[in-house]
Amino acid sequence: MNAHLLIQAVVLGLLAGGVYALMASGLTLIFGVMRVVNVAHAAMILTAAYVSWVLFTTFGLDPIASILVVMPAFFVGGALGQRFVLRHLGDRDMTLTVLVSFGIAIILEGLQGSIWSSNFQAINTSYAQSSFAIGDVYVPLVRLIAAGAALVVLGGLFLLLTRSNLGRAIRATTQDPRTAALVGVNVEQVTMIAFAIGVSVAAAGGPLLGVLFSFYPATQWLWIGKLLAIVVLGGMGSLRGTFVAAMILGLAEQIAAVYLPLDWAPLVFLMVLFGVLIVRPQGLFGSVARESL
Repeated sequence: MNAHLLIQAVVLGLLAGGVYALMASGLTLIFGVMRVVNVAHAAMILTAAYVSWVLFTTFGLDPIASILVVMPAFFVGGALGQRFVLRHLGDRDMTLTVLVSFGIAIILEGLQGSIWSSNFQAINTSYAQSSFAIGDVYVPLVRLIAAGAALVVLGGLFLLLTRSNLGRAIRATTQDPRTAALVGVNVEQVTMIAFAIGVSVAAAGGPLLGVLFSFYPATQWLWIGKLLAIVVLGGMGSLRGTFVAAMILGLAEQIAAVYLPLDWAPLVFLMVLFGVLIVRPQGLFGSVARESL
């Protein structure tokens, strides 16, 4: 096997991993703050992909530019949903919140099928088929742009969480909500904002998914499986772990496609996932949960 094919696979894998990291980061952020797995996360990403597709086909708005439209809209929707629905359910039983998110996923899938049909869609931009060569390695322009946009959003999220008072409040709430409340953090408000940020980051992944992959409503179940696997491998609630795990998934898929039949790519990543969890059940960067007796 030529070495340049392996290098080609590594380049494509890293570019794909950047997009996967963006799509999974909102999921792990929501879990870190609320300790709830948002089953509707992938459905929200697909909804943003459809909105971006409509903006592109109707108004000619580039899908990368549409990120600036979907993120604020989904932020508001996420804040309202957490404030008036999820917050009250979480006070009773977190299991209800998971069940409601599952119901939201089904509702969104039904709405997508009713509004946009169940046919495959894709956002075919003018640069979708363009690429450039670095030696023997070809880099698809659309993948490079998508990965670059993903890293910009992830960079903004990182700066928000590490350099702002809001970010410090979110991290404090993630580590220990009770202690955070004792030092003056408005835990309810921070939780609402963190959930809204997680939803808006998911929305940012929608246009990128649309330019890289074809999609239809039921593909949410394929994507939620991938994203949950990334979050579990990286460590539930760890943004750093999510980024590393996303890169591993991207590399595993592309390298397996070079050496193995295409259907084996998901299996390779699952083998890595199971191998890591056997050694580290908490994931690569997760912490071991301790329960008081």
